Amino acid sequence: MKLFSGLYAKVMQWARHKHATYWLALVSFTESSFFLIPPDVMLAPMSLARPDKAWFYAGLTTIASVLGGLLGYTIGVFALQMVEPWIIQFGYTEAYETAQQWFADYGFWAIFLAGFTPIPYKIFTIASGAVGMLLLPFVLGSLIGRGMRFFLVAGLMKWGGKPFEEKLHLWVDRLGWITVGLLLLVYLIFV
Repeated sequence: MKLFSGLYAKVMQWARHKHATYWLALVSFTESSFFLIPPDVMLAPMSLARPDKAWFYAGLTTIASVLGGLLGYTIGVFALQMVEPWIIQFGYTEAYETAQQWFADYGFWAIFLAGFTPIPYKIFTIASGAVGMLLLPFVLGSLIGRGMRFFLVAGLMKWGGKPFEEKLHLWVDRLGWITVGLLLLVYLIFV
């Protein structure tokens, strides 16, 4: 069934849209404090569709993400009680408690790691404000971690270019169904 190739073609069309840059900035900003979709899902196809702008997209994503992280930090400082029910509702309680412990133990390195890896960065931005992490190490760790991640994604897409896009289009349905199968398997094993 060719479900994913149609979605892939649509995403590539959106990636070339004249307002895609604004949407990328908005998703990058909001994901760092409350939104669930990571900006990589826009950054990768946009960098693939326009390899000549890959570094610009990575820089924009990094800056918008760190600014959004500052919003998360502010939420942690001033509005933690207001967002705590959402942390619990979305199942982030354990991650939040882990983030608090990591800040107590590792400080800068905790935010750097959260910025670079698929760990929910928003939880760490809120927790960093809640535990009173110093702002300068927070911003530096975020800039370095998020920047490394987004420039790596954009660089891989730029490097792959048009040949990668064509190969991905051929394999996207198989990869999509393999991913669905793996997610289902993980769900069945752990739930």
